[in-house]
Amino acid sequence: MEPITEKTVDIEKVLRSKMGAKARWVPRFAVNWLKRIAHEDQVNDFLWQARDLTGTPWLEACLNYLNVKIEVSGLENLPAKDDERLYTFVSNHPLGGIDGVALGSVLGRQYDDRFRYLVNDLLMNLPGLAPLCIPINKTGKQSRSFPAMVEAGFQSQNHILMFPAGICSRRRDGEIRDLPWKKTFISKSIEYQRDVVPIHFGGHNSNFFYRLSNFSDRYVKKVNIAMLFLADEMFKNTGQTFHVTIGKPIPWQTFDKSKTPAEWAENVKEQVYKLR
Repeated sequence: MEPITEKTVDIEKVLRSKMGAKARWVPRFAVNWLKRIAHEDQVNDFLWQARDLTGTPWLEACLNYLNVKIEVSGLENLPAKDDERLYTFVSNHPLGGIDGVALGSVLGRQYDDRFRYLVNDLLMNLPGLAPLCIPINKTGKQSRSFPAMVEAGFQSQNHILMFPAGICSRRRDGEIRDLPWKKTFISKSIEYQRDVVPIHFGGHNSNFFYRLSNFSDRYVKKVNIAMLFLADEMFKNTGQTFHVTIGKPIPWQTFDKSKTPAEWAENVKEQVYKLR
């Protein structure tokens, strides 16, 4: 294998860009810990191996690198490739990484890459993934353009894949479930007359992750500390097999005035969990 000549993921560079001159005061042990948690070497190894791939081939290479297998039920519910209509695919988000890659690979194979993620703009730093992404940064400099980016996604001639919870699932009262789903996918699917396809992804992160995320949600709030560990959680799931269930499309006309968009979003969420 050719040697890695350039890091795509460089923790020290990220620290310098975020902290400026203050980055030199970060203890070396802390920098090394961040590199280990982010799996800097492994991630860069994969990115180098897959440097000539983009779109679905890149997603499939990622699954192969992690030795992750996907079992899919309900493939017959996916609209046909030659269906001229556009759809909004929505799923629960139990893992925060592999689930997105896996579902993208399923839709990418079905529709020849004619789908787009609405994702955190940090993922635009992954060259193989970037062509499939519409970047979203609701808390940073792009916050004011968030509606415009969502609008661009739904106006496009691509199917949309969304995780309406916005963040990965939490464990509350012993059950792993998404937090409340945002209503955007309902209002935009109505506006652009896109039927909604519900998808359930089976899987979970570690007990440590759920304890940390609950602590962060309760006491830190402004910073999603658990997000730092998503790469680590992804590698913990190496070699696993995950089950995906695809439900029947829900006509956009279903979402009438009998419920608010937020209520319809929760209704679809419940339909997703019934697919288990």
